[in-house]
Amino acid sequence: MKTYLVGGAVRDRLLGLPVADRDYVVVGATPEQMLAQGFQPVGKDFPVFLHPQTHAEYALARTERKSGHGYKGFKVYAAPEVTLEEDLQRRDLTINAIAESESGELVDPYGGQHDLDARVFRHVSDAFAEDPVRILRVARFAARFIDFSIAPETLALMRQMVDAGEVDALVPERVWQEVARGLMEARPSRMFHALRDCAALERLFPEIDRLFGVPQPPQHHPEIDTGVHVMRVVDWAAQQGFSLPVRFAALTHDLGKGVTPPELWPKHHGHEAKGVDLVRTLSERIRVPADCRELAVAVARDHGNVHRALELRAATIVELLERVDAFRRPDRFSELLQACECDFRGRPGYESRDYPPPVYLEQALAVARGVDAGAVARSASPDKIREAIFRARVEAVDGWRKQQA
Repeated sequence: MKTYLVGGAVRDRLLGLPVADRDYVVVGATPEQMLAQGFQPVGKDFPVFLHPQTHAEYALARTERKSGHGYKGFKVYAAPEVTLEEDLQRRDLTINAIAESESGELVDPYGGQHDLDARVFRHVSDAFAEDPVRILRVARFAARFIDFSIAPETLALMRQMVDAGEVDALVPERVWQEVARGLMEARPSRMFHALRDCAALERLFPEIDRLFGVPQPPQHHPEIDTGVHVMRVVDWAAQQGFSLPVRFAALTHDLGKGVTPPELWPKHHGHEAKGVDLVRTLSERIRVPADCRELAVAVARDHGNVHRALELRAATIVELLERVDAFRRPDRFSELLQACECDFRGRPGYESRDYPPPVYLEQALAVARGVDAGAVARSASPDKIREAIFRARVEAVDGWRKQQA
């Protein structure tokens, strides 16, 4: 019975990165032996145990055989005679197929250290093609390890998997899980470029894929291409350390431009309203959580109004604040403004330009919230309360705007 540290912990240590989770593989053991030593079983599909003190995961060495479509279609064989090399062979990438013994010796039968040095993502074996989640994982790794590239043969295999319909078997929750993790990495755009390079973006996120090649007015968008713009926007959100809802809103804010008829290019009048249904459709398809979905819908619908904030009448400003629920949810309103600023900054030369709408609208909200809604309600007839509060807020914001002039 031998125990080895495996996977990301070994990889990250060799890269000089902090090690978070530690996973172990146990060779030459039976489930009964693990239980006798106090390990707690947690694996449903194959034998995985939690260490009685550290609670780290210990999995018995195993092999897998494809038995159906998708990432659950496997038959697992775990037994004492399964070798470490056989266990490592079923892993996705060579850089994740390095093991470390209890004495610190590295076991690297598939060249993982060489690929770490070369900064290459390379599949261990053709078994990679049996699990479509690995396409998403490679794309997510591209967003995390920004100086790595995908080996040509691995990219070709990923494309073959897409052509074979493997990604169509992915369950929505798993797609969102991987994409959400990728959005929180250092450079999320690399995830979507990787998916596009193997044709998976078109299958999983057609609303995003169709943005590439769609032109925008060059006087407002020096980058011209809408897909390029959206990738710059989501990367800016990552550089600022913004939350997942902000990053998802940054990703989806311009989906409406993907359905503009080509004869109207490069203009996209009304793309905000068109984008709302597309954001909802995408969110429903991959089970996006409510906080991300709601913010993304609000940003898609109103980012144009936010950009024009200084030109809006007082009544239009209050309508905007009410529509995005700023009075009840000021923190989410701040996130909406963050996403809109990402949209502004995601253009060449706009990174350090003055962008006054966030401060302006936060001040307008503070002024409108300063209205004593209770007092206004007590002085109005029951059927006119809402209108009276709205009018009082408009008057307050209008007075404040005149002071700013």
